[in-house]
Amino acid sequence: MTSEQAGGAAGPDAAQGKLVVQRGLFFDELEPGTVYAHRPGRTLTEADNVLFSTLTMNTQPLHLDAAYSAGQPYGQRLVNSMLTLAVMVGQSVSQLTQGTLVAQLGLTDITFPHPLFHADTLYSQTRVAAKRLSGSRPGQGIVTLEHTGHNQDGTVVATFTRTALMWTSDGFPQAGREARQG
Repeated sequence: MTSEQAGGAAGPDAAQGKLVVQRGLFFDELEPGTVYAHRPGRTLTEADNVLFSTLTMNTQPLHLDAAYSAGQPYGQRLVNSMLTLAVMVGQSVSQLTQGTLVAQLGLTDITFPHPLFHADTLYSQTRVAAKRLSGSRPGQGIVTLEHTGHNQDGTVVATFTRTALMWTSDGFPQAGREARQG
């Protein structure tokens, strides 16, 4: 199977050199207590916020209406909190779950202790809180991840817990293994 067939970009074959396909971590590589700092940060713009809010049909004037928001407690538009969550999950993908996630099982304990504003930069980190092998899905395990997001000043803007079903290295489908080797 070529790297393109396995969902990767075309590149050198084994005869030309080693092929490394970027991936997240397998269940067995994740250790409870480890904290992953996700970089780079993401500066959220007015365009990001307006596009996300309109694509998701969220007509909340706190995200879209500058004149309305000017008269509200923060005096300006707020970045949509669902955009904040989506970016935080996205920031963790390449480091933790890219190609090793079976399914996202849920988000809980979501808090937004401080808003993000246009031009703020969102940084996030993930702590592996717990993990256990699945009792019903051989070759897979359940991982509990605690995400924290903060702005450029270090102010915490969001926290949540995510539960994910992850592949073990032994349970990962053969086609995926071929794409990793080289």
